[in-house]
Amino acid sequence: MDVVNPMTYDAEEDQLRERTKYSQMDRHLIPMEFQQAPVSTGTTIVAVEYDGGVIIGADTRTSTGTFVFNRFTDKLTPLTDRIFCLRSGSAADTQAIAQVVTYQLDFLTQEMNEPPLVRIAANCVRRMIYQYRDDMLAGMIVAGWDKKLGGQVYSCPLGGLLVRQPVSLGGSGSTYIWGYLDNNFRPNMTKQECFDFVLKGITLAITRDGSSGGCARLAIINKDGVERIDVLGNDLPKVFDL
Repeated sequence: MDVVNPMTYDAEEDQLRERTKYSQMDRHLIPMEFQQAPVSTGTTIVAVEYDGGVIIGADTRTSTGTFVFNRFTDKLTPLTDRIFCLRSGSAADTQAIAQVVTYQLDFLTQEMNEPPLVRIAANCVRRMIYQYRDDMLAGMIVAGWDKKLGGQVYSCPLGGLLVRQPVSLGGSGSTYIWGYLDNNFRPNMTKQECFDFVLKGITLAITRDGSSGGCARLAIINKDGVERIDVLGNDLPKVFDL
């Protein structure tokens, strides 16, 4: 043992050594380019307003490059009891934004002694996306219900834009279903019509987009609360029936 120059322990170096200690089988299962690729919720997210509330939906696939990292991700993230955000882009970035905005809205609720408005939550998300537009990759939709304006859907894409829309799409899968949306969306649809519209759109995107897949998670938000519905892959509508 060298008393003059004792060995030192470097925690970061040890963690790096453990992180790169893949077996030969792991190298075949998870190629290095996938290990180093960012975790992305390359995805399909849809939100629609109806008379009385909103219906939101998303697929459940999270990927790193072309490797499916998680098949059952929940991309419908609650910000308050009746306000949700739908996440697309970098998983870490969108989760961080959702956590910060949830804290801000909770603080605002305690200060004002009433639930925040949907547009306030949307503006908090927009501000985060704009402020960190050079560092974060996040495109989000904020949807929910409040007693002042009822059901609302706000689109917050890359760059920090904020616009209210009766129907909003996002994620890589949205490019495959714009034609379906334009051909089938009608103002003043009923709750059931909106539910079927969202579910069919997600199903079509899952069929064509390699970054979308898994199951479909939907939520109905209105004055009575939130109803969550998960549709498993085997129960999704058949494309030839749509």
